[in-house]
Amino acid sequence: MIEVRGLTKTYGAGGQTYKAVDNATFTIEKGRMVSIMGHSGSGKTTLLSLIGGLTRPDAGTVTIDGLDLWSVDDNALSAMRNRKMGFIYQFSSLIPTLTVYENVLLPLAFGNASGDAGDFALELIARVGLKEKVDAFPSQLSGGQQRRAAIARAFINSPEIVLADEPTGDLDEETEKEIMTLFQGMNKDKGVTFVIVTHSSELAAQAEIKMRMTHGVVGTVDTH
Repeated sequence: MIEVRGLTKTYGAGGQTYKAVDNATFTIEKGRMVSIMGHSGSGKTTLLSLIGGLTRPDAGTVTIDGLDLWSVDDNALSAMRNRKMGFIYQFSSLIPTLTVYENVLLPLAFGNASGDAGDFALELIARVGLKEKVDAFPSQLSGGQQRRAAIARAFINSPEIVLADEPTGDLDEETEKEIMTLFQGMNKDKGVTFVIVTHSSELAAQAEIKMRMTHGVVGTVDTH
């Protein structure tokens, strides 16, 4: 369960300050799929970073399965993220000197690798449509293919929570549907909790809970 209470993050620029996230309070139960929509600059990415323990808030708390993220040291926080979370960033952030296969396996270097990790990596690569690109380097991939490799990488640790920032932003409509099918399968079959920042109304429509942000404020929350 993700519990957000009074979460606030303020930035300064040009002698002025603005609240990227303003007193956000909500709960996401385990196994739910949540979308967050809003205009550029509304605070969506900052909120996702705060939930993932990547950015320290100015006020408020984020509690995951009873653990206050900022009550532990950096090593414990990093270990928890590696064990429980998968991240899909707005940019693919693949390591240029590693192949697709090696990039997907990379998070296991910081966590617990199992004997069948290699087979699971190949399965994930195939599921995102890159079976023929296993040994390719990022420079040999299109932007959309790099994004798909990054999506596969997010699942290699079998995370309980996936935080996704515009996961289908540079994918064509058909690939977006394939990725959404993958997300839905992981959600229903594995009980993975998803928090997805997106501009895609089609993608957001698949979520059980739909949040909308405006100027840092989490406003309308729709559920079904």
